Amino acid sequence: MRAQKTALITGVTGQDGAYLTKLLLEKNYRVVGAMRRASTLNLPRLAALGVVDDVELMTLDMQDFISITQLIKDVVPDEIYNLGGQSSVQASFKQPLYTAQTSGRGTMSLLEAMRIIAPEARLFEAASSEIFGQNPVGKIDESHDFHPRSPYGVAKLFAYWSVVNYREAYNLHASNGLMFNHESPLRGMEFVTRKITTTLAQIACGGQQQLMLGNLDNARDWGFAGDYVEAMWLMLQQETADDYIVASGETHSVREFVILAAAAMGMQIEFEGEGLQARGIDKKTGRQLVSVSEDFYRPSEPDPLVGDASKAHKQF
Repeated sequence: MRAQKTALITGVTGQDGAYLTKLLLEKNYRVVGAMRRASTLNLPRLAALGVVDDVELMTLDMQDFISITQLIKDVVPDEIYNLGGQSSVQASFKQPLYTAQTSGRGTMSLLEAMRIIAPEARLFEAASSEIFGQNPVGKIDESHDFHPRSPYGVAKLFAYWSVVNYREAYNLHASNGLMFNHESPLRGMEFVTRKITTTLAQIACGGQQQLMLGNLDNARDWGFAGDYVEAMWLMLQQETADDYIVASGETHSVREFVILAAAAMGMQIEFEGEGLQARGIDKKTGRQLVSVSEDFYRPSEPDPLVGDASKAHKQF
């Protein structure tokens, strides 16, 4: 019988970390989850999926190379899933240096520690569609040019090339998953999908009066996080490491998302006006439920991005 595998997940308390933990436990892995040291434990996502008691939790500072090397020494992982770092595009404009340290340099530190201590392990890096940024036309595949439009995208591009470099220079089994947007009920409230659903639910229950958003025409390729973590695992089961797009292949605007979410709660929203003058009106009551604020616009926006995951579909 094959010995039980050990997986190390950085950023285990996030949306993807929780879904990945559940998946790996179902596959009989020993799962070690690394998280930032805090005065209180932040484990609601792991608890929501019923896995909080089955994962070994350890603290990790992605800005501290010694902390990373000691963790890998202690855990001796067969597989490493790097989901850690500052993950909000909007927040990266306010915290660019912290984002660069955790989401960019932190990946290189992890690779260097892996090279020294655990070169036989396999690493998955949660790369991001934000490294593409500009897209004149069509679906994006793995050969598309890079042009990040945020500090987060810049940091993730550094991480992406770090993985490629260490794979080529040291023959590490390290793969990039170029993840397009993926959502779930466990998504953080700082992300627009959860902001929309939560605020509309409050409105439906007689609470908050309006939903304030930024660019309604901003479009994304949205999928389900529970599906995307399976792709992460599949990448590390391949004989040869490589880089893969993970995407739904469809793009939808924030405006569309609002309309569909509202309809699920019995509200029929129609939009009037464009840009900052856009308003979302509940057709049944005539009440304005959605407004737009320049405060929620980013300094620079990527083009609408839609991914082509045919390489992953063919390989897996």
